[in-house]
Amino acid sequence: MISLKEAAEFTKIRHGKQKRMQGTPYFEHPYAVARILKQKGFSEEYQIAGLFHDLIEDTTTTYEDILDLTNTNIARAVKLVSKEDGYVMKEYMERIKLDDMARMIKLADRLHNLTDAKVANSKFQRKYIKETEEWYLDLAKGTVFEEDINIALSNLRKELERSHER
Repeated sequence: MISLKEAAEFTKIRHGKQKRMQGTPYFEHPYAVARILKQKGFSEEYQIAGLFHDLIEDTTTTYEDILDLTNTNIARAVKLVSKEDGYVMKEYMERIKLDDMARMIKLADRLHNLTDAKVANSKFQRKYIKETEEWYLDLAKGTVFEEDINIALSNLRKELERSHER
């Protein structure tokens, strides 16, 4: 199986020159997700899945590529968190709830995205707040992410309010 260091390099190569909305290199996001998982005490398997979480959705990497590099647990979790064209949010979230690794990856992903959303426009922030309230608070309930997601959501709401006062 691929090492954590090799997985980080693979992620960086596969995301190539992609950028986040604030202009930073895209690979920094999966690196942050893996770091969050490590800080929460999750194993290297979870961290590798965190590094790979956007590869199927955002690059030419396939489920089979990930399976060849890792194992069925990691490949399944990455596939579960990958949105396909025409996905239905309720079904997407239900399948994630059934797999602990996918659930923890999705929560670490949302936590990092909530902190990054501060640089987004207010329309995006409102949409992100609504989506988090509707889908992610329930997903986080009873996990090591529950408090952090609530704090990040509260901070984003405050940022949105401040931007309206300006």
